[in-house]
Amino acid sequence: SPDGKSDGDNSEIKKIGNIKEIKNPRDHLEIASKLNLIDVEKASEVSGSRFAYLFGDLVKIEFNLVSWALNKLSDKGFTPTVPPVLVRENALFGTGFFPDDAEQVYEIPNDDLFLVGTSEVPLAALHSNEILNIEELPLRYAGFSTCFRREAGTYGKDTTGIFRVHQFDKVEMFSFCDPTKSEEEHEFILSVEEELLQALEIPYRVVDVCAGDLGASATKKFDIEAWIPSQNTFREVTSCSNTTDYQARRLNIRAKSEGKTSVLHTLNGTAIAVGRILIALIENNQNEDGSVVFSDKVSEIIGVKKLGE
Repeated sequence: SPDGKSDGDNSEIKKIGNIKEIKNPRDHLEIASKLNLIDVEKASEVSGSRFAYLFGDLVKIEFNLVSWALNKLSDKGFTPTVPPVLVRENALFGTGFFPDDAEQVYEIPNDDLFLVGTSEVPLAALHSNEILNIEELPLRYAGFSTCFRREAGTYGKDTTGIFRVHQFDKVEMFSFCDPTKSEEEHEFILSVEEELLQALEIPYRVVDVCAGDLGASATKKFDIEAWIPSQNTFREVTSCSNTTDYQARRLNIRAKSEGKTSVLHTLNGTAIAVGRILIALIENNQNEDGSVVFSDKVSEIIGVKKLGE
């Protein structure tokens, strides 16, 4: 990974897609609120800040996106999976979220359980304390789950809309891999993420995340940032990480080859983070009159041609 201390030091690899010129672009919340598709005010009354109700077309788009992504990933060798979203402490320690990111995790103290912030956690723990046949690797899973994050330390950041919320849905890729092929697998996962965004016609850039911006477990990480017109910048919508043997060692996952066992490698990557993809779709397909119309190619995927019809 490149040297650096924060996301400002991440290295841009490439930009893909055409950025549509929009005069005075509205943000996703303004557009969707007027169309009665998002209500954050009522959600705040019911649940507090950083929650939202989604209605109508956005709900249809979410489930069409998830179904489409799972079918795409299944064709590429990923097993569709709905994992548990409540896990024990060892799963979070094993994946590297504990102790470093413990403040981001919701705890259910009466049951000694924790709500996961990504299905990476239960997917990684799926083969804990097992010895896998190296000839059967990579084992790939596509997990769909609701995710929960406390967003501690983000006070005043992304406070409007659904970009940074406590609850969101996501399709996550996870791979158990031969250590000699994990760099190749990392590039493959990145290519899948790019393929999905290109099909949705979302302009984006890929960045190589610097050492100071990496989490505890990752050796190397790529982020994909989508163009968000209302912010006039690129914002992260997916990431993919090669954690090499970090998680496998902690979770005691090994591979057997020619009678010998060794620690394997694990990798993870976002396929669809629903809320952020909805934002990118709404804002990049808006017109100056406030309408949102999708191309025939995109509408075939998401099942909606024009929001609010």
